[in-house]
Amino acid sequence: MAPIRIFVTGGGRGIGRAIALRFARQGAHVAVAARTSAELDAVVGEIEAAGGQGIAAQMNLRDHGSIEAAVFRAVDFFDGEMDVLVNNAGVFDVKPFEETDLGLWNRMLEVNLTGPFLVTQESLTALKESPKGHLFNVSSTAGKQGFAGSTAYCTTKYGLRGFSDALRLELADTGVRVSTVYPGATDTKILDGVPGDWDRSAMNKPEDIAEVVWAAYHADGDQADLDVPPPG
Repeated sequence: MAPIRIFVTGGGRGIGRAIALRFARQGAHVAVAARTSAELDAVVGEIEAAGGQGIAAQMNLRDHGSIEAAVFRAVDFFDGEMDVLVNNAGVFDVKPFEETDLGLWNRMLEVNLTGPFLVTQESLTALKESPKGHLFNVSSTAGKQGFAGSTAYCTTKYGLRGFSDALRLELADTGVRVSTVYPGATDTKILDGVPGDWDRSAMNKPEDIAEVVWAAYHADGDQADLDVPPPG
């Protein structure tokens, strides 16, 4: 059986790293993208130690040229066919609406919404070449309900949900499946420095989300909306 070819954004740590390693343990060819080269290099080492083959594709989601270069590197590594794309990279902050300036608003939109749009556009041809192409957009419970202090973040995560729902209809005849993943609070470094009383011991672990993605890729049917079971 040919190895799965998977491209994961935000793959240097947290949920992205966990997804990369989950597939690597089954011999996948994994391209991981993020801004920090040291984190990417470390994850590539872990991918190969786990039994997969890995490549680092440094990428800044606020730079279209950087996205083009990273996707090109991944698709070249996959010999032109991509089985799985995971739009996982994102930013998070808590800020009351009246204190949300245009800089924060634009950063959220560019990374959490425009970034996945551009990555998907650049990857779509390779996904269509796969006999089992599957796009996963990692949203959040904030893509289903509002949270005080998270106006900008919720807007982007609701937007990612709409992006998935519309794109799923457009790609229905191509064989490419589109799933939206809705993790709840997850213990990752994205919470470091964010104001709030976070009980991280009660949160999901990144590996919980990785298992949901792994299972959905191998399941039959549409797999449109994927909730993550609470810990325990």
